[in-house]
Amino acid sequence: MKRVIVACGSGVATSQTVASKVKRILQEKKISAEVEAVDIKSLDRHVKNCDVYIAITKPKTDYGVPTLNGIAFLTGMGMDKEVEKLVEALK
Repeated sequence: MKRVIVACGSGVATSQTVASKVKRILQEKKISAEVEAVDIKSLDRHVKNCDVYIAITKPKTDYGVPTLNGIAFLTGMGMDKEVEKLVEALK
């Protein structure tokens, strides 16, 4: 199964909100994927086993997986573009 990681500072508030929205979007598009919110400190461990990383903060590292703008999912501004990237990465 495909796996999406959403990371923020604590892995509780913002990343959980974005992860919930992403899960709903994927269900609506009938795309099966596990979506998990994690804290930024554990990102290195989790990103190794994911297909897409949704970053709440601007990443300083290239993790070798598609990295999307999490703020777009949070605010809705530019979200359509990020959803397209997400769908493409999970095909």
